[in-house]
Amino acid sequence: MTDAQETAAASSLRTTGGAPPDDGGSTASGAPTPLLEPREGIPPVIVDETTLAEVIAAFAAGSGPVAVDAERASGYRYGQRAYLVQLRREGAGSALIDPVACPDLSALGEALSDVEWVLHAATQDLPCLREIGMVPTRLFDTELAGRLAGFPRVGLGAMVEGVLGFVLEKGHSAVDWSTRPLPEPWLRYAALDVELLVDLRDALEKELDRQGKLEWAHQEFDAIASAPPPEPRKDPWRRTSGMHKVRRRRQLGVVRELWQTRDKIAQRRDVSPGKVLSDAAIVEAALALPVNVQALAALTGFGHRTGRRQLEQWQAAVDRAKALSESQLPQPGQQVTGPPPPRAWADKDPAAAARLSAARSAVSALAEELNMPQENLIAPDSVRRVCWEPPAVDQEAVAGALVAYGARAWQVEQVAPVLVAALSEKDA
Repeated sequence: MTDAQETAAASSLRTTGGAPPDDGGSTASGAPTPLLEPREGIPPVIVDETTLAEVIAAFAAGSGPVAVDAERASGYRYGQRAYLVQLRREGAGSALIDPVACPDLSALGEALSDVEWVLHAATQDLPCLREIGMVPTRLFDTELAGRLAGFPRVGLGAMVEGVLGFVLEKGHSAVDWSTRPLPEPWLRYAALDVELLVDLRDALEKELDRQGKLEWAHQEFDAIASAPPPEPRKDPWRRTSGMHKVRRRRQLGVVRELWQTRDKIAQRRDVSPGKVLSDAAIVEAALALPVNVQALAALTGFGHRTGRRQLEQWQAAVDRAKALSESQLPQPGQQVTGPPPPRAWADKDPAAAARLSAARSAVSALAEELNMPQENLIAPDSVRRVCWEPPAVDQEAVAGALVAYGARAWQVEQVAPVLVAALSEKDA
């Protein structure tokens, strides 16, 4: 039993409306205990400013970290906005807030500005929370903590079960959270997602401390909290699924026109772009370059369910691409900064390819020794950049390069020596 599990066994977690089980999260048979109801029941959804003000006051007066989660409507609505925000804090209980009815939660964010926020997979929720005015200054990411601690499965359900001995129902994770009113089973699921988040945080903190990784985790959490919003993706149409089949510039132009047309329609209708037109249909039209609406209608993805008016708008996009001059057509591939794809290294620079192979082996061995995924030990792109254009092969130069590429201090301390050894061996 790990320290994390011992912590769980000593905790006073509650299940369905009663006292905690004797072993702190498992039944007499040792099986995990289903968590069926929030401790204080399902809280009412906050939909007005008066009740929101009461919640803000209660959470500001609470103690300890605050568990935070958000539900989006990915696959149903355009964008990644939050459609429900869940919180839990000692002394305040749990709260469910409707950010459609209460779109400005900056006062709540400010009330909790000095509090540590506990999130699971923080980078997924922070963008939609930022949109409604909720930005943490300190956080604890239970998913990332699980990765650093070497847990094989780091989904919230798996972590709660493996560390705390409780089973969370996950049947509503992919539902349309823009639905109003939200069904009671969905609200129960949402409240339970933050029910044990602080308990999980406490157990993982002890486990990370036992492994000597707690300071590493704090550096990672600080980096997430202080990171600026990501820049808008350049040429997002290039991420259309199936793009590897599209090679000619004219066909690329069709993909771009269809993608941009679809995006405008999806944004106007507030639906997921995939519900307007599939990526497969876009690629199909780009490869076929249909000459008219009839030819377009014969393609996969533009079948009998597509109305004449819709077909005409898609054909118009194809025609616009076909009318572009050569200079207006997109270039194949994106402009890439940094080294080329590793598969091309052997031809372009065999010495660099040898360095990369040695470095990857060294990093893999270190990650296994530290019991964590390689990508959490050091960003693979940082290793590639060091190997493609290596600095002077000494500790200070390699460490400086890693810092320039965004590595945290603990990563530099662990990785720089093995990279120096690997690069020195290949140079020799």
